[in-house]
Order: sequence, then C-alpha cells, then structure tokens
Amino acid sequence: MPGSPGGKTARMGAKKNPGTRVLVVDDEPAMREVLELRLAGWGFEVRTASDGAEGKELAESFQPDLVISDVVMPRMTGMELLESLRAGDPDRPVLLVTAQATVDLAVEAMKRGARDFITKPIDYPKLRTILEKVQEEIAERRESRRLAAELERGAGFGEFVGAGRGMREVYALIGTVASSDAGVIITGESGTGKELAARTIHRLSARAEGPFVAVNSSAIPENLMESEMFGHERGAFTGATGVHAGCFERAHRGTLLLDEIAEMPLALQPKLLRVLEDQKVRRVGGGREFAVDVRVLAATNREPREAVESGKLREDLFYRLNVFTITLPPLRERREDIPLLAQAFIARFNEKHNARVESCKGETMELLAAYAWPGNVRELKNVMERAVILARGPWIEPSHLPPYMLGPAGGKPGLVLRPGATAAEAEKELILGTLRQTGNNKAEAARRLGLDVKTIRNKLKSYGMN
Repeated sequence: MPGSPGGKTARMGAKKNPGTRVLVVDDEPAMREVLELRLAGWGFEVRTASDGAEGKELAESFQPDLVISDVVMPRMTGMELLESLRAGDPDRPVLLVTAQATVDLAVEAMKRGARDFITKPIDYPKLRTILEKVQEEIAERRESRRLAAELERGAGFGEFVGAGRGMREVYALIGTVASSDAGVIITGESGTGKELAARTIHRLSARAEGPFVAVNSSAIPENLMESEMFGHERGAFTGATGVHAGCFERAHRGTLLLDEIAEMPLALQPKLLRVLEDQKVRRVGGGREFAVDVRVLAATNREPREAVESGKLREDLFYRLNVFTITLPPLRERREDIPLLAQAFIARFNEKHNARVESCKGETMELLAAYAWPGNVRELKNVMERAVILARGPWIEPSHLPPYMLGPAGGKPGLVLRPGATAAEAEKELILGTLRQTGNNKAEAARRLGLDVKTIRNKLKSYGMN
C-alpha cells in the first residue's frame, strides 16, 4: 500500500481508539503497509506518506494525533520532519523508527522532542504498549483542552465554577435575590463558598459600588463582639483609646455579611434585631443613635431551624433574616463539577507560582472524583495548590496528592463517609464509589460487592440514576 500525494486512509479495525489519527511516514512500501495494517487492526485511523516532505504536507491537512516516522528518508529526514511538526504543534507525539540505531542518534532524537525511539525490526508488542500510553496522553490532553475551553466560555456564575444542576439552581436564586434588599440566610457546610455567594449577591445588586463587609461571629471574642458590631466611643471601656467604627458603619450603603450567625452571643442578638428593624446604630459608650443604610446577609454551616430549636439563634432574629434561604451543596453532591474546579485552580496556581501544569492525569482525576471532600471546595483548592507546586512536569500525578487521599494500594481511594451518615447513605456511597472505580461496569461492581447486577440496577433506579 504505497503512499500517495493525498495519503491513504486505512479502514478502522477494532474500535479501541476511535477518533485517534496516526500518520505513518516511511520510504519503504512494505514497512508502510505492515504498519498501516497493524495500526488499523488496533483501531487507529491511519494515513501514510512516502517521505518527510510528503508527510509534512499531509500532516497539515490530516492533523494526526501522533506520527510514526522513519529517520533516513529522501527529501526530508525524520529528524527534519520532527522539528517541523514540533514547531507547528509541540504537544503532538512523534515516534522515530530506524534500522541504524546508535546511542548518539537516540539521544539526539529525544533532545529534539521525539516521544520515543524504536529500532527495526519493530517489536510490535512493545510498539502497542507505547501507543497505548500515548493514547492515554492524547485523551488526557483532549480533556484538558475541553475543560480549558469550557472555563473560557464561562462554565459557572461570577467567580463560581460549575455547571451541574445543583449549582445552576443556586445561581438562579442568587440572581433573583440580588435585585432586592431582602434578608438572605446562606447555608452550607464549611468550605462550600458561602462568603463567595454573599459577595456575588453584593456585586449583582444596586449596592455594588458600596462596601462589602464580612464579620465572622465565631472568630471574635464575646466581650469584643458588641464593639465590633456597633462601634465604640473613646473611653467606653479599658483600652478604648479612640473612636471605633463598627461593621454597620463600615458597611453603610453597602452589604454586611454576618458569618456563622448561629454563633453570635445570645445577649447581643436582641440588639442586632433592633438595628435591623430601625436601621439605627448607637456605639458602645455613645449617647446618640445615627442612621445606617445596610443590607444584611447571614451565613451559617448549621441548619438554622435546628439552631433556633436548640436555643442558639433567637426565633425572631431568624425570621427577620430569613426572607430567602440559599443552600450551597457539598462538593460530594456535585462531583460532575470537580474536573472544572480542578482545572480552574490549576490555572490560578500556575499564575501564582509561575508553574506550567497542564492538567491532571486520568487516574489523578479519578481519585479527585472518588474522594468524599469533607472540606469541600476549600479543601480541593488547597489540594490543587499543593499538587501544582509538587508537579515537575505538565501533569499532576496521583503521587502529587496528599497521602490521605490514596488508599493502601497506592491509588485506590477508601470509602469516606460524613459523621452521622445513615446505613442507607453508606450503602449508596459504597455502590456509587465502586461503580466509579470500575468505570460504571455494573457487572464488575456487582462482583466486587457480592451482589447481582439486578440489585445494582434497582439501587441506581431508586437513586434516580441510570
């Protein structure tokens, strides 16, 4: 099957590498034919060229995912073709083949960017192993580019990243409440992005040009909380050497976020309620009230009604704040967003640390998707920053993840459940985690769990999943 000016396309064999295009460049017709038949049988789409010049021309139209080229050829050598192809697409893998192998030639080929160096006669089992590895890299690079393109198109809302159903519902509610001054309680586990939600509401509101002030009720000592909220006059207490503006004053004509509202001292809650009702503030040690114009948002990682029932949060204050409730889902309930989030953090930390990480290896992304993320998006952010710093090449490997994310087999994640999970929740997590590890192979998952396939299907149906 000699090469022709337009190249030659082999029929697809076993559909193991759909969409993967290979260009074979060799001046020996017999070698081209053998390679073409082998590659087609392995499921690649193949075209051939009889020398480097023809190969360069065909590469421009065919756009192969990888190139296998002889070194010694007329018109343009394999080395020259390698340099030309690398100039146009430095990520495209090129395998060089030669019958005149020397150590110097192999070293030179690798220096110029060859993916591998193969000697004739070709060891086809070895070649297939190399191609399988290259195929994984091609798939990972495609996924990396897809994620980058999706982020470029804006796969999220404001600074939020994620396009799953749960987050789309959050985005819609944020857009609705932002246009009013109504009270909002933002709930969600630690690390889900409650402050980011509050900042997004502020940026979309008519108060966007005003200040945004966030106060964490659990981080301020109780004896200083009133001063932090309402301010104090000079001499109001020991150490009050000057006038201090409270958070309501600082947030005038803007937005105030009261984070961890359920941790606010009970004695202070009636005073806060009065300020919310009257929009007037009196500093500690002061004799006059003055008006403030502030929209107040609240956030808590507790269930607000449970906080009311347990006596941690006054009921009247809860109803004053809770015109709307926005609940941010934990990361374990929005696993479809993990690849986008990981890619977004890689881009951020590449810039911060002057790194050049492209993306995660496939097995790394599987580990990220399978992990329970008790610390939610904040934990993922920290994990990705660590990985970007540790990665020395373009890919984040499993070894760059924290040891606690790797199981005893060095890559198989264990089952991680939230404290207090029910037996039904544990069963669901076990079934879904096993399906993720088996690539959604129900038969293999059933075998590992000691169940039959019908039981797996029935369980998935009960979860509302296919």
